[in-house]
Amino acid sequence: MTEKEKMLSGQWYDSRDPELLERYHLARDIMSRLNHLHGKESLAEKGELLGRLLGSIGKEVWVETPFYCDYGANIFIGDGTFIHMNAMFIDNHFIRIGKHVLIGPGVQLLTAIHPLRAEERISELRNQPGEGAAYRTFSKPITIGDACWIGANSLILPGVTLGKKVTIGAGSVVTKDIPDSVLAVGNPARVIRKLD
Repeated sequence: MTEKEKMLSGQWYDSRDPELLERYHLARDIMSRLNHLHGKESLAEKGELLGRLLGSIGKEVWVETPFYCDYGANIFIGDGTFIHMNAMFIDNHFIRIGKHVLIGPGVQLLTAIHPLRAEERISELRNQPGEGAAYRTFSKPITIGDACWIGANSLILPGVTLGKKVTIGAGSVVTKDIPDSVLAVGNPARVIRKLD
């Protein structure tokens, strides 16, 4: 099993694997170009760069820059979605975003996880230095349903699924799945009311 296959199946993987590093550096090159585009004359180039960066991108998607991710290829965005500036998508696993989603400025979608105990997390403390990455990582996917709105500076943590028509209040930290058609706020985010 390759390190990429391990990463996408939720197992421990070596983030310094040559295949993963190659994609990581390609994503950095594309983001550098993307994040320096200006003016409406650059819209076609922006679309071409996003097409190269992302796993898939629907019709009429708008991504404000700057935009940041790890690999890009693990991000799938549905039609009509708007992603505001300073979004950070750590796509060590799949990030699937539905149609007509609004993602506020500074939102972070984080799929990577490290062990809580330093002795499990750091290779040197496990007496295994030089064994790939200096720290252990695994990941869980994030899924965001159609017609969600994620408020500014919110964090969506690994393994979370948001149902359809969910609103997440600004600055929330979403640690668990959220059902359809509710408003959730806080740290950790909790459902405070139905929206239907």
